[in-house]
Amino acid sequence: MGNRVSREDFEWVYTDQPHASRRQEILAKYPEIKSLMKPDSNLIWIVVLMILTQFVAFYLVKDLDWKWVLFWAYAFGSCINHSMTLAIHEVSHNSAFGHCKPMWNRWFGIFANLPIGVPYSVSFKRYHMDHHRYLGGDGIDVDIPTDFEGWFFCTTFRKFIWVILQPLFYAFRPLFINPKPISYLEIINTVIQVSFDVVIYYVLGIKSLVYMLAASLLGLGLHPISGHFIAEHYMFLKGYETYSYYGPLNLLTFNVGYHNEHHDFPNIPGKSLPLVRKIAAEYYESLPHYNSWIKVLYDFVMDDTISPYSRVKRHQKGSVVLE
Repeated sequence: MGNRVSREDFEWVYTDQPHASRRQEILAKYPEIKSLMKPDSNLIWIVVLMILTQFVAFYLVKDLDWKWVLFWAYAFGSCINHSMTLAIHEVSHNSAFGHCKPMWNRWFGIFANLPIGVPYSVSFKRYHMDHHRYLGGDGIDVDIPTDFEGWFFCTTFRKFIWVILQPLFYAFRPLFINPKPISYLEIINTVIQVSFDVVIYYVLGIKSLVYMLAASLLGLGLHPISGHFIAEHYMFLKGYETYSYYGPLNLLTFNVGYHNEHHDFPNIPGKSLPLVRKIAAEYYESLPHYNSWIKVLYDFVMDDTISPYSRVKRHQKGSVVLE
């Protein structure tokens, strides 16, 4: 169904990513931005509150009809769980306890992982650091779709299905693009998460467990917040590989929409990224940006020039040190 997209390959470039050079230029002009490179202690309490909220929800849905379990999983739980994955994103940058306490951040990420239902935090950290260092790197950056995704999801209907299935592609894509040996922390993350899931099942029942898993699957698929997956790096305008979003959903997502600012300054917590844009306004106001993630999703599905192939890729030059 729908016309076939016009792209048949990624946008290959032979230049470095723009973020490192822009960071140096901005810091030379506005050294006060360095004062923003400090942990956000509020993140800890927000995450704890979100976890407690989901615990209450697990209890409240345990005796509901199945239709209401799924309704609340999408209407409420999906927002919490997707927001929690972005809290884990913040924690992966050591924004909770700072760079001087890396293991505190790793353990806190495992704790934040609990209501998501699937072990995620430790693996995300390993691959996300590669995404920042080697943005668009062929065979390195697993945020880039596979060739199969670009080739197969090439019509309006197939792109719609791809959007729904995004959490599955994000989960399994690393195994095909850049598989890594399993670390002991990933094993610990898995054991703790599976044990938690088993406790939820035996204490509250199958409906609470399904609510938790459905909230993650639905929240990371066809959901307004999921527009950020596409908005961040899909090339809607030739020559631009990173885009920011300045709409209201930043309030639920730890300002992940400030994505140019985030890639320029990954050591600055999300709460301070609006200040980066304010201080260095002339560097960001001229860049293309979005105000609606829903429109991003709609345009991605309906525009015959956009597909999973609409990503900038580069062959990495020099030595590569993976996380």
